[in-house]
Amino acid sequence: MGESVRPQRRNPSVNYKRNKAVTLIELLVSLAIIMMLVAIMVPVLNRGRRNARAVQTMNNQRQIVVAVTSFASDNDGRYPESVATIGVLEEHWNWQEPTMLTSFRVRGSWMHRSMSSYLRSYIEDASIMFCPNAPKKYKYLQEAWDAGDEWDNPETPAIRDPVIGTYCFYWNYVGFLDEQKSVFRGPLGPSGEAGQSKLLVSDYFGYGHWRNKLVYGTSKAYGSCEIFKNAAVTPGTLVSSDFWSYRDDDGKVNLDTLDIRLHAGYTDGHVERYGPSEVVPMKVSMTSDGSVPYPSEPGPGVFYLPGNALY
Repeated sequence: MGESVRPQRRNPSVNYKRNKAVTLIELLVSLAIIMMLVAIMVPVLNRGRRNARAVQTMNNQRQIVVAVTSFASDNDGRYPESVATIGVLEEHWNWQEPTMLTSFRVRGSWMHRSMSSYLRSYIEDASIMFCPNAPKKYKYLQEAWDAGDEWDNPETPAIRDPVIGTYCFYWNYVGFLDEQKSVFRGPLGPSGEAGQSKLLVSDYFGYGHWRNKLVYGTSKAYGSCEIFKNAAVTPGTLVSSDFWSYRDDDGKVNLDTLDIRLHAGYTDGHVERYGPSEVVPMKVSMTSDGSVPYPSEPGPGVFYLPGNALY
């Protein structure tokens, strides 16, 4: 009887090392795939968040339109007075930038200095008055809205402070149309009159605001509450909110090249999107009739209106 052949015993550590090596390769491949997916998904998610905030700002502006329309129906068909003014006497006052939520002081004894004193019974949540794409909300937004005409910033108790927001409010507002050398007149009420715009509210979008000096050393920069490519933050002050801005140092950036989506609400109740190539410039007026604009620098700068606001 021949000798039995004994089977060879395999070294188990060999298979273990081989299996371990394969597992590491698979892990590295999996990590590479995950990183690729993340690189693909992050821009998509950012766009999704931006679109969600765009929907929110359109909803905000729609609620603002409903509020001032409801106010008009309760007040003989007239919108609230604009609070974007400064001056203590009816004969001696001028306009301020249309982003004002609370003014420095009342223009006359029969007027309010705060927008909320007109609209607080129609809008309770102050965040509706604020663009969700802006960098940071004004610290005392709700407190100022609740206080109305009595608002006084607790950090500066010696004076009554204004509040400057991120939307532009155009009912009962008058400005200077730079290109047309004529006057912009906001709507007095829902019915409208000849020569009045139908624009009620829009995102802030402008050029040359004095606060850009805080970032660039010059006011010559684009600014908006809506974020756009390469934008930095122009910080707020004790009375105002942050906004996005971009300094055009190389001369390659202009209205046609800015990647920004803007929104505006009108007297007929609709809110629409528009782009920077569809705007017309308006300047804040130093006179009540809208005929004398502020100088280019320093000052509140240009406020871009949607082009159809003139019709």
